[in-house]
Amino acid sequence: MLTAASRRAAAEFGSTVAYADEHGRTITYAELDRAADEAAAGLAAEGVGEGAVVAVVRASDIAYVVAYLALARLGAVTAGLNPRLRPREILACLDTLGPDLVLADAPRRDLLAPHTASRILTVSTGDPDTGDPDTGDPDTGDGPLGELRLRGATPPPLADDPDRPVCVCFTSGSTGTPRGAWFTNRQLAAIAHLDTGGAWGGGGHGLSATQMAHVGFMTKLPWLLASGRTTHLLERWSAGPVLHLIARHRMPAVTGVAPQIALLCEHPDAETLDFSAVRAIVVGGAASPPSLVRRAREVFGAPYSIRYSSTESGGVGLATALDADDEEALHTVGRPRPGVDASIRDPDGRPLPAGEVGELWLRSPAVMSGYWNDPAGTAETLVDGWLRTGDLARVDSRGLYHLAGRATEMFIRGGYNVHPQEVEAVLVEHPAVAEVAVVSRPDRVMGEIGVAVVVPADPARPPTLDELRLFAADQLAHWKLPEALRLTGALPRNASDKIDRRALAAEERHAAEI
Repeated sequence: MLTAASRRAAAEFGSTVAYADEHGRTITYAELDRAADEAAAGLAAEGVGEGAVVAVVRASDIAYVVAYLALARLGAVTAGLNPRLRPREILACLDTLGPDLVLADAPRRDLLAPHTASRILTVSTGDPDTGDPDTGDPDTGDGPLGELRLRGATPPPLADDPDRPVCVCFTSGSTGTPRGAWFTNRQLAAIAHLDTGGAWGGGGHGLSATQMAHVGFMTKLPWLLASGRTTHLLERWSAGPVLHLIARHRMPAVTGVAPQIALLCEHPDAETLDFSAVRAIVVGGAASPPSLVRRAREVFGAPYSIRYSSTESGGVGLATALDADDEEALHTVGRPRPGVDASIRDPDGRPLPAGEVGELWLRSPAVMSGYWNDPAGTAETLVDGWLRTGDLARVDSRGLYHLAGRATEMFIRGGYNVHPQEVEAVLVEHPAVAEVAVVSRPDRVMGEIGVAVVVPADPARPPTLDELRLFAADQLAHWKLPEALRLTGALPRNASDKIDRRALAAEERHAAEI
C-alpha cells in the first residue's frame, strides 16, 4: 500500500516538494521515492526483510518518512516510538515489541543502551539532496538516511499482501502502560479511502501537527502522499511559528489537538496575521471545550470540526459537521463518519437506548488488527468485529454523540456515578477557569468525592470552590458538583499532549493519605 502510493505520488507530483523543515531541508516526491528505494536496499543488506520488526526512535523529520517507506518496501513492520516518552516508557515499548532492529537518532541512542536485546543503528537526518533534477546527476549530499542508502539501488521485489502487518502505533498511555495497535495494508487502504474517498491531488500546504509515531501519521501517510501537498515540519510544535506558516502559505486548514488550538488562539500574533485562506479547523482526539470552539472560529474565521477517534480506531471515528449548528458543534463529537458504525453498550455488551450513558463501541475497516504481542488485551478490546473504546458516551435523539468520560475515570460518590468529563464541560465555561480536570479523591464518608483541578484564567483572581459549585448547580446534580478545589499553573500532560489523569489521581490519593 505505501509503496504503491509512493510510486504514484512520484509519478504525478514528482517535482513538488513533499516535505520541508524549518532548516531549509526539502525533499520532492520523486526524491522521496528514490531515497526510500535506496534506503530499503541498504536495510536489506543489513538483514532486514519481510516480517522483521523495526522500532524507529527518532525526531519527526524527513529521515523518519524515508525510513518508514523503506521498511514498507521490504515487508517489515515499523513501530514508531514517540521520542517524548520517558526512557522507562520507551524501554517498556521495546520489551513489548521485541524488535529485530532499532533505528535511532544520536540524541536517543544512549537512553536505548539498557535494551541490550535489540540491535541499534544510529541514523542521522542528513543534508538535503543536491542532485540536478534536469540532468539526472547523482546526489552530492548525504541526504536523509545517507548512512544506509545504496545509491542507485532498488530493493528486492515484494508480493502484494493486503494482510501483511505494516505498522505498530503505541497508545498515549493516558490511562495505563502504552500498548501497540497494529495495522495491515488492508487497513491503511481503508483509512485512505475513508479520509479522501479515493481522490488524488489537491496540493497546497499543510502542517504535521503530531509526532510521526502517532496514528495520525503512521496510518495516514498514504492519503498524505495522495494529496500532493507540501507538508511543513517543525522540530517542536510552537504556536508562533505555526501561525506564521499557516498565514504565509495560505493553508486551507488548521489542524491539531485541542490544547494546540488553544495555544494558537492565545498567541498575540493571532490578532494580526491574515488567515483568510483558512476554510476549516479540524481538531482530532476527543471533544473540545465550547469556549475553545467559539474562540477558534473567531480567530480563523472558519468552521470547527471535532474529530473523535483513537489509536485503536485507526484515527477514524466520529466528527462534527463543518456546517453544524451550535448544539452539535459546541456540545457533541458529532456522528459516525461514512463507513463507521457506532453503538452505546452496557458493561455486558448490550446496546443501550438513546439518552443512556454507556461505553462507546466502534466498527469500521480502519480498526486495528489487535495489540502487538498482547492476545488478552486484544480479546478484551475487540469483540465480534467491534472496538471497545473505553470511552463513556450517550447518543441523543438527533443521532449526535456526547462524551461522558473514560470508563475507568468514572467514580462513585455516595452510590451515584460521576463522569468527570460531564462535570468538566460545565466548569470550563466559568469565566475564571482556563482549564479544568476533575478527578476523584478517597473520602471516608462518601467513598469518593470530586476534586476540580483548575488552571485560573487570571492567577491573581482564581475562582473559589463556592463560586464553581454555584455556577454549575443548575446544570449538574448535587452529587456531581466538586467538593474540593486545587489550583495549579498547568495541568500535567503526557507525550501526546493529553491530560495525564493518572498523575492527577495519584496526587489526590496521596493528599488523602496525608
